[in-house]
Amino acid sequence: MTKAWQPLDAEHIAKLSGQLGVYELADASANTVRIGFAGGRSPFGLRSELERQLAAHPSGFRFRVEVNMQYTTRHRELLMAYRADHGQLPAENAGDHIPLGRLSPG
Repeated sequence: MTKAWQPLDAEHIAKLSGQLGVYELADASANTVRIGFAGGRSPFGLRSELERQLAAHPSGFRFRVEVNMQYTTRHRELLMAYRADHGQLPAENAGDHIPLGRLSPG
């Protein structure tokens, strides 16, 4: 994901539409801590998922989003790319039981 980081706060989240897609959450040092998605069970799409993340991460975090109707495929692709680059999943994704293949970016 290459979009610009936005502060994880109510003002920036309110600007999001209710669309489906993926998001990346980073700490104040720009270290990715979670790669997630807003799917069919997210009542207001990316906005509601990031509101949930704001409640769990009240200050200093940032986010970026990508609207994508193929959110589960893109979510797994981003996780595989992260693992290929860093040797492990982001800290908050480490306990997720998502079957992933291997991605070898060239």
